[in-house]
Amino acid sequence: MRYNKIRKMDISNGPGVRVSIFFQGCAFHCKNCFNQDTWPFDGGEEFTDDVIERVLSLCEPDHIEGLSILGGEPLHPKNIEGTIKLAKAFKEKYKNKTIWLWSGFTYEDYVSKQDIVNYIDVLVDGQFKDELKDLSLKYCGSSNQRVIDIKKTLKNNKVTLYKD
Repeated sequence: MRYNKIRKMDISNGPGVRVSIFFQGCAFHCKNCFNQDTWPFDGGEEFTDDVIERVLSLCEPDHIEGLSILGGEPLHPKNIEGTIKLAKAFKEKYKNKTIWLWSGFTYEDYVSKQDIVNYIDVLVDGQFKDELKDLSLKYCGSSNQRVIDIKKTLKNNKVTLYKD
């Protein structure tokens, strides 16, 4: 498993100041994807336990509200194990900080069946669709994508959208 980059202070991928990690590898290849350099699974750098420790360390300051996990596709079968390992380590260390995750997979069809739902707070799901591109959306690029509050979704047993 590999990652493309880590942003130490990101204000565009979730609320507040966050640390973001972009995993390497995506099979969706959405037309006009903003992050095409993350598509090849052999690009980027190796994702190791040292990288997890570095991400956790970057998340430590009080002004960091949480961790954002993007890609590529962090939930692709080649990436999901490492994504879960990072999310679990983050939640064990930072119980009051949030994890936001972006995936081209939808909640109902794939994400809800994965252990990652035990660790993430918000999921932005669905593939980017160029024909539905909407620059007015706050945390996603096209109108088919949803910003899902995972904790409320699990509690209500139905998809519940995130509200600021």
